[in-house]
Amino acid sequence: MPTQGYEDELRSERDYVAGLYARLEAERTRAKGRYGEALRARATSAMEREFEVRALAKEVKRLDVADNGLCFGRLDSLTGERSYIGRIGLYDQGNDFDPLLLDWRAPAARPFYVATGANPENMRRRRQFHTRGHDVVDFTDEVLGRPDGSTGGDAALLAAVNAPRGEGMRDIVATIQGEQDDIIRLDHSGVLVIEGGPGTGKTVVALHRVAYLLYTQRERIERHGVLVVGPNPAFLNHIGRVLPSLGESDVLFMTAGDFVPGLHVIAEDGPEAARIKGSLKILDVLAAAVADRQRLPLDPVQISLADVTVRIDAEIAQWAREEARASKQPHNAARMVFTEILTWALTERAISRIGQGWLSRSDRDAWEQLRTDLLEELAENDRFTAVLDELWPILTPQEVLSSLLSSPERLRAAGADQALLREDGAAWTVSDMPLLDELVDLLGRDKAADEAAERAAERERKVEAEYAAGVLDTLVSREDMMDDEDHLFATDMLFGEDLAERFVERDTRELVERAAADRDWTYRHVVVDEAQELSEMDWRVLMRRCPSRSFTVVGDLAQRRSAAGATSWGAMLEPYVPGRWVYRSLTVNYRTPAEIMSVAAGVLAEFSPGVQPPESVRACGVPPWSRRLTADELPDAIAEFVRDEAGREGTSVVIGPPGVPGTVPASETKGLEFDAVLVVDPDRILADGPRGAAELYVALTRATQRLGVLHQGALPRSLSGLLELGTPAGVGGRDQP
Repeated sequence: MPTQGYEDELRSERDYVAGLYARLEAERTRAKGRYGEALRARATSAMEREFEVRALAKEVKRLDVADNGLCFGRLDSLTGERSYIGRIGLYDQGNDFDPLLLDWRAPAARPFYVATGANPENMRRRRQFHTRGHDVVDFTDEVLGRPDGSTGGDAALLAAVNAPRGEGMRDIVATIQGEQDDIIRLDHSGVLVIEGGPGTGKTVVALHRVAYLLYTQRERIERHGVLVVGPNPAFLNHIGRVLPSLGESDVLFMTAGDFVPGLHVIAEDGPEAARIKGSLKILDVLAAAVADRQRLPLDPVQISLADVTVRIDAEIAQWAREEARASKQPHNAARMVFTEILTWALTERAISRIGQGWLSRSDRDAWEQLRTDLLEELAENDRFTAVLDELWPILTPQEVLSSLLSSPERLRAAGADQALLREDGAAWTVSDMPLLDELVDLLGRDKAADEAAERAAERERKVEAEYAAGVLDTLVSREDMMDDEDHLFATDMLFGEDLAERFVERDTRELVERAAADRDWTYRHVVVDEAQELSEMDWRVLMRRCPSRSFTVVGDLAQRRSAAGATSWGAMLEPYVPGRWVYRSLTVNYRTPAEIMSVAAGVLAEFSPGVQPPESVRACGVPPWSRRLTADELPDAIAEFVRDEAGREGTSVVIGPPGVPGTVPASETKGLEFDAVLVVDPDRILADGPRGAAELYVALTRATQRLGVLHQGALPRSLSGLLELGTPAGVGGRDQP
C-alpha cells in the first residue's frame, strides 16, 4: 500500500508537471501567434520574411514534439536544490528566467544520466517519472551516494527494455546510461567510431549525439543540416522518429542506394562484383573508361566549307586531345579546349589555302577577320559538330557506366574485370552509386551549355524587367492617378527591375528537400550506421559530402556481410582523417536477453572467435527453442508461428534464406528489433560462408523476448545452446518452458 507521504509527493509532482504543460502551451500559443504575424507581415525583403517564417515554424514544431513525455525526471542536489529534466528547456519569464525544466542536453542535466552510488556527482537523489499522456502516474527514486555504492536504479531501464516493441525505434532520452552519455557528449570534432555488438544501443546513441551536437553547435550545423546513412529503407523508417521526437528536423536520411539524386536503388551485386566496385582500384577503371571515349579518327574526315575543304586527321586530333587532357579539366569541360585546338589548326590550314598568293600573316586584321568568318562557319557546320561529338562527346555518368558494364570490349579497354559484365548496363545496383558519383567529378559540366543557359536566363530577366517597366508606365499614365499632383506614383516606390524581382521563383523547399536534390550539397555532420558494410568507394562519396570531416560512425565489424566492407576502422578512415578519429565501444546489451545471447554467442565464436559478445543486462525467462521438420511441414510451422504471435502484444518476424516463402533475409532486418523472431533453415544461411555466419548472427540477435528456430537438416553445432522441442504442438513456444 502506498504511504501517505508517497501520495502527497505524487500529488505535488503531478501539480508541478501540470504547470510545465501550462507553460508549454503558453509558449506554443505565443510562437504560433508570431508565426501568423510573420506570414501576414510585409518585411523589408522576401528573404528576411522567409527566414523569420522558417525559424518560427521550427520553433512551433519543437514545442509540439515536446508534448509527449515533456518531463521525465528530477534531480535533488546535496544542498537541497531541485532540477526537473525534460525534452526541452522551459523558463520562468517573470523570475529572472529561472529554469523550470532543464533540457536533457544541458550540462546541468548530465548527472541525471551519469550519477551513481559510488560517484553521486553532488546529487542526493534521482527521481524518474512514469507518465501516461500529461499525467504522472508513478515515480521511482534512486538514493545516490550510499556507502556500498549501490543505487537500486534499474527499474526505469528494465521497464523500457522489457516493454513490447512498436512500429519504430524509441528515443532513450529518459533512460540514457552512463557509458552512453559519455559518448553522446564527447567533445571531438573529427570522426567518432562507436562499435558495439547487437542490442548495445549504438544507433540510438548516435542519434542522441546528433541531437546533442545540434543543441550545442546549432549555428555551425543547422544551416547545412545532418546526413544519416543507414543500411536499408526499413531501417531508416525504423529510426526516423527518434530525432523528430527530440525536436530536430533538419536531418536527411538515406541509404547508399540514394547517393545519386533522382535514383533510389536497392538491388545488390553479387559478392565478386561488389568487391571489385567497392575497391579504390575501380578509380583507374573509371578514368580509363572516360579516356576511351576521347577518340581519334580512324580515317581522315573531310569538312566542306564555303571556300575550302579542311581535313581532320589522326595527327591533328591527337594534338588537340593531348592539350585537352593536359588542361587537367574534367572531360566535359575539357571539350572546349579540344574544340579550340582543333578549330585553330583547321582555320590555320584553311586561311593558308584561301589566302595563298595574296594574304600574309603580317596583314593581321585581314587574317583575323578571315579566321572569325571560318570559326562561324565551323560552328554552324553539322558535319563538324557530328565529328566533335564522335571524337569528344558530352557524356553523362549514367551513359559512361551503363555502356561500360554492358560491353565486353569497353571493359577490356578500361582494364576492368569481366565479372562486371551484365546484359542491362543501366540495371543499377547499390554498388554502382559511388561509381556514378565519381563520374560526376571525372566528367564535370558542359561549360558551353552552362554559358548558353546563363545568357538565356539573362535575356529572360531583361525581358521581364522591360515588361514590368511597361506595367508601371501604364499605371502612371492612368487619368485617375493624375488628378492629384501630390499623388504618390508607383514609380516613386519601385523601378521596373524591382517589380520583376517580385516574380522571381524562389526555392521554398525545406532544407532536407534541397539537400536531397543537390549532389554538391555539403553537410556539417554525417552519421553512418552499419558502417562496416560501406566500401572504400562509399567512403569517398561521404567524405566529399562533409568537408569538415565531422562524423559519427556506428558499426560492428563482427556483423559485416559485404565483401567490400570494412575489415578495420583504421583502414577505411586513416587515409581521410589521419589522427583525427577516436574509438569508443559499448559493451552492455540492452536488447537481447541472456538466454538468446548465449545462443548467438556460439555462432559468433565460430566465425569471429576473438570478438567478445556484449553482456546482456537482463534475462527474459523464456528459453530459445528449435524444431526439426520436413520440407512439407515447414510452411505450416511458419504459419503457426505467425498466428501465435499475432495474438500477442508486440512485433515479430520470420527470417530465412532467399527463396523460402514467408521469410525475409537477415540483411533486411539489420538494426531492427522484434519481440519474437523465428529463424528458418539456419544451415542454409550458414552455407554462404563467412557472410552467411554474419547473417545468422544478425538474425538471432533481433529478438527481445522470444526466439525459435526451424531446421530441416541437422542443427548446426554453433546452435547447440537451443532447446530442442520434439512435440508437434506449440511451435511458437507459447506452451513450452
